[in-house]
Amino acid sequence: MKKLLLLGGSRYLIPIIKAAHELGIYVITCDYLPDNEGHKYADEYHNISIIDREAILDLAIELKIDGILSFATDPGVVVAAYVADRLNLPSPPYESVRILQNKDLFRNFLKKNHFNVPYAKGFHNKDEYMKFIEEFSFPVIVKPVDSAGSKGVARVDNKENLGEAIEYALSYSHSQRYIIEEFIEKEGCSSDSDCFSIDNQLVCASFSCQYFDANAANPYTPSAYSWPSDMPINKVNELRNELQRLISLLNLGTSIYNVETRLGKDGKVYIMEVTPRGGGNRLSELIKYASGEDLIANCVKASVGLPLDALHDPVYKGIWAEYIIHSEKKGIFDTLYVDEDFEKKYVIEKDLWIKCGDIVHAFTGANETIGTLIMKFSCQSEMQENLKNINNYVKVIIK
Repeated sequence: MKKLLLLGGSRYLIPIIKAAHELGIYVITCDYLPDNEGHKYADEYHNISIIDREAILDLAIELKIDGILSFATDPGVVVAAYVADRLNLPSPPYESVRILQNKDLFRNFLKKNHFNVPYAKGFHNKDEYMKFIEEFSFPVIVKPVDSAGSKGVARVDNKENLGEAIEYALSYSHSQRYIIEEFIEKEGCSSDSDCFSIDNQLVCASFSCQYFDANAANPYTPSAYSWPSDMPINKVNELRNELQRLISLLNLGTSIYNVETRLGKDGKVYIMEVTPRGGGNRLSELIKYASGEDLIANCVKASVGLPLDALHDPVYKGIWAEYIIHSEKKGIFDTLYVDEDFEKKYVIEKDLWIKCGDIVHAFTGANETIGTLIMKFSCQSEMQENLKNINNYVKVIIK
């Protein structure tokens, strides 16, 4: 029986664990949070930090694993690649993963290889940016170089507010490094979706519409998604070609990816993030719902060296959307209200992660998600109208 080691234990791993079990694979999870939901579905759990690469390597050797993944768990991605590299397990190359997982290195790589890229610069010291302040045009985005889920991200419209944003970014950075980059005004919606390559060929490229809650504590945390994307087809094709070029340059081989892209007001397409893991917020699950392309099962197969299914660019069966259930303020959760007619007409799946009496927090990042709604619509205009007015139909009631 093959053994798969999963770094992390969030509920986003549950579909991975179920897919592995369907393939007869023994699943081991690890992190320092034994109460995480995903551990309940695994065959074995170990209490080890997923960023302690030598401890994870020792565990992998001891358990004689056949594969390692950090699906939807950003802190473990580089460690998974490191362990795979040391043990000759299936994975994109470690050095390539290091580039993709560090926003500073990634921006430099994009610039060096003539991709469209916002002007950006990385720093260690919180005051180091002062020597370069005149190089930036406001607004800018300040981010940790090594965080995901929009944690630590802030838009800054003038230099007087940079210091506060930098301290916020550093509070989420494991390496205590941050990046300041030009803010790219988007045309239409940005995209955040999952893709898949086999032997350096991009076989499944999906693009979405990404939406944000302007009233959230962090208005840069995605609050909803829809498929397909609203980008013009020629821009989608251009992005697909650029993603293929990126995969080839970094020799990424066979992998799933979470990819964030956008079309700028300047008419240029931008690859904002590419990370060799499945995205959070159930993105791969939505792609299967919407098109039948099963990235999760193939991700598991690839991780342990099993033959893969044929994958293709998605052909969507209708208009699909996902709403990220969240609270706009801290409180004690009472109930989730979903309008009865709305639910009956559009909701395919309602997944609530908390119960009455639980503490909920303001929506500062993806880690404050409390559930999801999966919806299907007959046309784009119907979907857009309902997402625009989602607060009329879905309400988190807190005490």
